[in-house]
Amino acid sequence: MCQHRTPCPDATSDDRDLAAVVRSHPEQGWSLLCNGVVLFDDDGELLPDGRAVAAHHTWLAPELVAS
Repeated sequence: MCQHRTPCPDATSDDRDLAAVVRSHPEQGWSLLCNGVVLFDDDGELLPDGRAVAAHHTWLAPELVAS
């Protein structure tokens, strides 16, 4: 799917959310990544095969993250 010179991470890899953004809809709270993953503002993800991935990042400075 990715046509970049250095390919973006595959949708099944752990670093899938580092792929390039191809469509951004901040007013709706989501972005479509080059690998087909839909990344939500709450850190959740929807994979191309329809599986949902809950927020999974550990914030190293939680006091800096708005609740």
